[in-house]
Order: sequence, then C-alpha cells, then structure tokens
Amino acid sequence: MLMNSADRPAMLFYQPNGFRVLSPGSHVICAVSAEAVPLEALRYWSADKQEAYASAELATRRLTGQA
Repeated sequence: MLMNSADRPAMLFYQPNGFRVLSPGSHVICAVSAEAVPLEALRYWSADKQEAYASAELATRRLTGQA
C-alpha cells in the first residue's frame, strides 16, 4: 500500500550545502518555534545539529545560544 506523504513531516539529513530526503514528507518542524516549514521554503538548517529553522532570525538565535 502506498502512503501519501502530503501531510506528514519529512526526515532529512542536513548537509552544509543541501539536504537529503531520508523519509518523504511535505514539511519539517522548526527546532526553535515548532512550526511546520514546507520543504520548498526550507532555507535554514544546521548540519552540525541536524535541525531545521523557519527563518534566519530563528537560526541565528539558536546558533548563538539565545533560543
């Protein structure tokens, strides 16, 4: 049976210049705000922490220890 990945989170492996989809889905969850980030809008992540962020501000806060 095929599963529809339209409304479930994807599992990604974050790399410095991109990411690899390990499990298909439509979005990831921001590590700071817990909001859903559609894969086509995902621009900010940490390869070291293996986390996604919804915005540059949230990524900066997390990576500078303010979140």
